Amino acid sequence: MLVDDVRATLAEPMAQELMGARIPARLAYTALDGTPRVVPMGYAWTGSALVMATVAKAPKVAALWANPAVALTVDTDEQPPHMLLVRGRASIEIVDGVPDVFLDGARKLVAPEAWAGFEAGVRALYDRMAVLTVTPTWARLYDFETRVPDVIATQAAARGL
Repeated sequence: MLVDDVRATLAEPMAQELMGARIPARLAYTALDGTPRVVPMGYAWTGSALVMATVAKAPKVAALWANPAVALTVDTDEQPPHMLLVRGRASIEIVDGVPDVFLDGARKLVAPEAWAGFEAGVRALYDRMAVLTVTPTWARLYDFETRVPDVIATQAAARGL
């Protein structure tokens, strides 16, 4: 997929709405044993990358050093679902303390009344964190009203629907 097409998809209002919603990204990667993994993650969108942070010694960090290819989704659970699907590569930076991007991503997921306790807890827990920056190389949006996966559109057309 061309970089301009990825940027255009991620700039669309539905993509921006999904990335701004109280929905975690579900990050998929290949573990060191070769099996797939999916983990929910808080994240921030910078306008060019999805950035999240995790424990520096987390198994996913070692796996991403070995194989930085990732996929992620941000999707709703109502019907019809809205989905943002992204593929890309993750880069890793180990930083001291709790990076702002971790707090930015978590702020969308933690209730306002619980924020102070959450922030104090993570600052007490983490001396170092890994910042994962996912640079998108492919992106798709589906709303299952005007945008559906090609295979569904083909099947519907074949049945005259």
